Amino acid sequence: MKSKCDEVIRIHESEDEVKNDLAEYIAQISDASVKDRGVFTIALSHASLIRLMGKLCESPYNKTVEWSKWYVFWADERLVPKNHAHSNYKLAKDAFLSKVPIVPSHVLSINDSVSAEEAAEEYEFVMRQLVKSRVVNVSDTSDCPKFDLILLGLGEDGHVASLFPHHHSALNEKQQWVTFTTTTTDSDRITFTFPVINSASNVALVATGDAKADAVHLAVDDVGPECPVVPARMVRPAKGKLVWFLDKPAASKLETSK
Repeated sequence: MKSKCDEVIRIHESEDEVKNDLAEYIAQISDASVKDRGVFTIALSHASLIRLMGKLCESPYNKTVEWSKWYVFWADERLVPKNHAHSNYKLAKDAFLSKVPIVPSHVLSINDSVSAEEAAEEYEFVMRQLVKSRVVNVSDTSDCPKFDLILLGLGEDGHVASLFPHHHSALNEKQQWVTFTTTTTDSDRITFTFPVINSASNVALVATGDAKADAVHLAVDDVGPECPVVPARMVRPAKGKLVWFLDKPAASKLETSK
């Protein structure tokens, strides 16, 4: 394990080891949050990451995690029906939500029957209500929600959640908690903004496979000013912890691992 500033980088031999470590990490934070506040608030993102969470359905976690205390949010989501193959909700439901006793009303899915802008506004409203009721904690330094854990995958272009390079309005959003992106080639999406991501108590960034190696390098290493600032590099929890979960192929270009 290697650390850098406020980051911890965990490099594993294989994807299976990443799965095992990630499950243990989530379970530990869940346990600590339930003991401290009586609930655990977690936000999920990225299809490849959700597929790595299947160990949570297995022993011992399926019996020891206090699933009834979980509140599940989406750090980003495509504006597609909940039974659509590209829906993060469907992926999470199929992978583990349907296999553990999470309270259905504690899974806060988006409204997929309205525009992306309206869906983002509605989701932010739901989050604000849960912050007011203290189901979701509040940041020490702003009015932003302070999630116990935000789990983020990493795109090959360095994007996190649905915060893509060159989508400057979303990347630079400072006031809204949830914004939206529209494209001509893919589904519209809602996404948490950086103020929310960086207000979390814990953020985990997960990447496996050599296709992610360049993005990991640009996000973590001290690259020169001529290199692009990838969105993942903007993940900097103000008073929280950032942990990277990588397998060796994803970490292969890291200067810190050499």
